[in-house]
Amino acid sequence: MQIALVHDWLNQIGGAEDVLETLAQMYPGAPVYTSMYAPDLMPPAYRQWDIRTTWMNRLPGIHRHHQPYLPLYPLAFDRLQLAGYDAVISNKSGFCHGVRVQPPTLHICYCLTPTRYVWRLSDYVQREGLSKAINAVLPAVIALLRQWDYAAAQRVNHFIAISTQVQERIRRFYQRDSVVIYPPVDTARFQPTAKQDDFCLVLSRLIPYKRIDLAVQAFNELGLPLVVAGDGRDRARLQAMAKSNITFLGRVSNEQVTELMARCQAFIFPGEEDFGITPLQSQAAGRPVVAYAAGGALDTVIEGQTGLLFHQPTAASLAQAVRQLDSVTFDPILIRAHAAKFDVSLFKQQLSNFVQDKLQTARSAHKP
Repeated sequence: MQIALVHDWLNQIGGAEDVLETLAQMYPGAPVYTSMYAPDLMPPAYRQWDIRTTWMNRLPGIHRHHQPYLPLYPLAFDRLQLAGYDAVISNKSGFCHGVRVQPPTLHICYCLTPTRYVWRLSDYVQREGLSKAINAVLPAVIALLRQWDYAAAQRVNHFIAISTQVQERIRRFYQRDSVVIYPPVDTARFQPTAKQDDFCLVLSRLIPYKRIDLAVQAFNELGLPLVVAGDGRDRARLQAMAKSNITFLGRVSNEQVTELMARCQAFIFPGEEDFGITPLQSQAAGRPVVAYAAGGALDTVIEGQTGLLFHQPTAASLAQAVRQLDSVTFDPILIRAHAAKFDVSLFKQQLSNFVQDKLQTARSAHKP
């Protein structure tokens, strides 16, 4: 099979990049089309890939500040026409599903979410603290982006959703059906350990919509030890509001992540995520999760068995759930067994079967 991969941008590491790395393993040698690529900000292994960027890669400052160029991404991907492939797989949270393919190429979109700041603007604006000037023009810009985003979604042949919540959004915003294939989690990398410390753990990019502020506020109130691993533009604000019981580690290595996950008392997941791989990494290490009861956490956390859910996006609600940890007995073996249901091997098998099935169906339909 001749496969091409499409990704929104390559200047930061997160769950989307975990998916892309697995796709690159599944389809070695497949070109990766993206709006822009910052090699110095990405893992060295990416330099071995065939990465093909758009004209946006030459825009000033875009590698470190890609958000101001928001209206230009649809233009870049809309002009990207891919031909000569059996299938194009777009790994989309932004606008990369807007690429155009030439029949008989199939376009399969692995949808991390319908573009968040296009379809859930109020949530985005509330967290980002945008200027009055930007807020004044943003509604008109977003209205145009919604029109484009919807039209681009109609050109996709098949949608795959990463969670039941995203499946519902695809139906609501794009009026398209989809199947759910959960993102890949490398559960073998994490193992339970007998050594457990008393700290709770946050591992995240420190940006506003992740709601790490809720964790800081809750643990300020609780006075319990919290370790925050990760970096981002919200770090200075979070550190300024944190009390001495909260430790910020900044960026950590994969080895440190593995150790922190295994040793923590519980993993704290305070924001609404479309899926969320880190809670399953924690569960693969046998550690329970305290998560906001929304988004992907509803698919990945079993209340009272693999973690606890809090139901209001407030520090008080999160603090109450953390207080309940000592009253619940969690079985590390059961928690890890649950995480294994989301292992990377299952993702590879399910996605491969899906792609092959859709290609076979399309070829049969074109036979004379």
